[in-house]
Amino acid sequence: MMYHDVTIVGGGCVGLSVAKHLSELTDLDVAVLEKEHHLAAHQSGRNSGVLHPGFNYPQGSKKARFAIEGTSRMKEYCAEHDIPCDEHGVLVVAQDDSEEARLDDLARQAEANGVEYELLDSQTEIREHEPYAAGKAALYAPEAASVDSQQYVYELAREVQDAGVDLYTGYEVTRVEKMAGGYHLATTNGHFEAMYLVNAAGLHADELAHQVGVGERYQVVPFRGEYYEVRPESADLCRTMIYPTPDPELPFLGVHYTRRTDGKIIVGPNAVLAFGREAYDNTDINPRDLYETLTYEGFRKLLSSKLMVKVAWDEINKSYRKEKFTEASQRLVPDIRSEDLQQSYAGIRAQLVSDDGELVKDPLFVERENAVHILNAVSPGLTSSLPFGEHIAETLAEKI
Repeated sequence: MMYHDVTIVGGGCVGLSVAKHLSELTDLDVAVLEKEHHLAAHQSGRNSGVLHPGFNYPQGSKKARFAIEGTSRMKEYCAEHDIPCDEHGVLVVAQDDSEEARLDDLARQAEANGVEYELLDSQTEIREHEPYAAGKAALYAPEAASVDSQQYVYELAREVQDAGVDLYTGYEVTRVEKMAGGYHLATTNGHFEAMYLVNAAGLHADELAHQVGVGERYQVVPFRGEYYEVRPESADLCRTMIYPTPDPELPFLGVHYTRRTDGKIIVGPNAVLAFGREAYDNTDINPRDLYETLTYEGFRKLLSSKLMVKVAWDEINKSYRKEKFTEASQRLVPDIRSEDLQQSYAGIRAQLVSDDGELVKDPLFVERENAVHILNAVSPGLTSSLPFGEHIAETLAEKI
């Protein structure tokens, strides 16, 4: 039996950020339990690596606060620790009058949030930034950046270990039990006891929370996002990052272009229901996870709208038919061809859904007397990880 004052379940960017800030704020004995043998195997390492500066989040919202501060702090952290981070900026392109009107909304939010931006009102101005992008108008946000998320996670891990935090990899938590004065955690490699618990288990955070009666009106529904890479000989089709104008009626942004720090251009993701919490291939099926999703009342209510059914069908087509993915890619860059795209990696988004069928869009954590359960570290989780982890650490420190 191992004992620690604080045990953090989940060694992703949020869990490790909590550990970093707890080690700075307190002298507690802190441990992190990570179920994989390698870090950044799931959401923290299977994302686009984009730092979102906060122009597309409402003023005063948690997302806006954490994204704005997170972008600035992440750039400083990367510079201090020699982690690749390229400040490319992002071009958000509008294709018609309705999307152009939404650009004005984004500009007002950017202004309110103190985020630098420039509105472009012609194809000529758009092509000064991205020669192959097509659109009626665009918003350019120069503070957006691309970061190597895996190197970032590993650097956090080195930092917390240097600070005295115990990091256990290959320790999957299978059971959490509340007991007098703390928690008992059963893992695949032994048992732990802790006075305080931080549940940062990402794709499995709801399952662990439910074991101790927390967050029972919410469930994670996994959505797979698949990426293609632009072949090197066609990489000049995108210089930086090209995004569509977000539709507030839709839950996901849609296919976009990102130049990563390794020079690769990735296109995607789509957003299709995954047939398992870790079903990264569109042929992967976890029967238990799939049954859990399909029988969940909140998921059935989510699919009750005609709009969501149409979106789901479109996303499935992008997953199984490359020509449909290519068509979506051509909306932003008409010159891209199917042969320019080669299949790359996929990630799973732990989308929290409520029993009434609503997508939870803001960060959500539930406090208990000696625990914090992070049920939703929703996008932009990587961008927000430093201030969000600090906030969770401060929340826990106040309980001590």
